[in-house]
Amino acid sequence: TAAGILRQGLDPTSISVLGRKTADLREHYILGRKLGQGQFGTTYLCTEISTGCDFACKTILKRKLITKVDVEDVRREIQIMHHLSGHKNVVSIKDVYEDAQAVHIVMELLPGGELFDRIQGNGRYSEMKAAEITRIVVSIVAMCHSLGVMHRDLKPENFLLLDKDNDLSIKAIDFGLSVYFKPGGHIQLHSCCTLSNHYTSRARFLVS
Repeated sequence: TAAGILRQGLDPTSISVLGRKTADLREHYILGRKLGQGQFGTTYLCTEISTGCDFACKTILKRKLITKVDVEDVRREIQIMHHLSGHKNVVSIKDVYEDAQAVHIVMELLPGGELFDRIQGNGRYSEMKAAEITRIVVSIVAMCHSLGVMHRDLKPENFLLLDKDNDLSIKAIDFGLSVYFKPGGHIQLHSCCTLSNHYTSRARFLVS
């Protein structure tokens, strides 16, 4: 098991994260340029060979999964993405692959870029536009909570735009820290975060 492998200090690349054999990612997709970098995963542009359609592929290297919790987090991230699939303001998951080195999550491509970059580029929003964006973000959070999911990493960098010309085409991404909970119950969080002045300034909306 994954737990047994980690306890014995063996090669983490021998862990089966998905618990099943999958096809080879590269038989179906061509990986392109890097789109983003996170703590565990790197996201690349990928093109489906059979259709020529572009997607985003989050590649999580297994050598970075050094504890049982890390492995469980990846499994839960994939489960939650499937659980939320179909909502217009959540990035859609298409395929998942696993090989000896990594887990690959193929997702909808959101070419509009980060909401954070859009906020910075605009310099400031009118109060009405800021209210519209905030309303969408809050509705996404409410939807997740109604389905028993807590995102736990809400920041403008984790909201991307489907359309670069539409600031309201917002979709939530990165469910790597997300957890399930029972609405009306309680949840014990095993990690915490602090907001420095740097992150506070990055996260706020600039309103004229």
